[in-house]
Amino acid sequence: MDFILKSISYVLHPLIMPLLGVLFYFSKTPRFIPEPVSQAKIFSTVLLTIILPVLVYYLLKTLNKVDSIYLKSTNERKLPLLINFFIISLMITRVFPLNEIEELYYFFIGILASTLLCFILAIFKIKASIHMLAASGFFMFAVALSIHFQININGTIALMMILLGAIATSRLHLKAHTYPELLIGSLTGLLPQLFLLKLWL
Repeated sequence: MDFILKSISYVLHPLIMPLLGVLFYFSKTPRFIPEPVSQAKIFSTVLLTIILPVLVYYLLKTLNKVDSIYLKSTNERKLPLLINFFIISLMITRVFPLNEIEELYYFFIGILASTLLCFILAIFKIKASIHMLAASGFFMFAVALSIHFQININGTIALMMILLGAIATSRLHLKAHTYPELLIGSLTGLLPQLFLLKLWL
């Protein structure tokens, strides 16, 4: 059980959530999007939201700016969150501008807002679960897409709720977060996506 709970934190890492949102969109949208375009968008998402942050982490690790990948202290989180803010800004301006794919544009605007909120919380020494932030943001986006395109994803929603519970259990088991930190993280991820719905839903 210990191995399983630890694995959940690695497999369902916050870095993969933007990619899951993009993959979910392209798999569910009824709109015609040329395959080369979708593949290019997916590749760019992998490059900017997974590979680049990993490289940045190892650079920060080398410079002794972070102690571990878990970013346990609020002070340790500030610089990675700030860098991620600029990476997501790049995603919005270069990969998913408003005039191309509106839904994904607002999805990443929501991620940007959540990142900024998490950074502000870190300044005030408030630690939010980034795992829950990322997962709950993706969950809200998936639910919104199902309403927007009028598709039935009840099975997917049920699975995602189970995964949200698994992530929370994993973080508690590893003593990485307290219950309030998990709740703050969930709200920080979910609310920006929720508030943005009026602009595209």
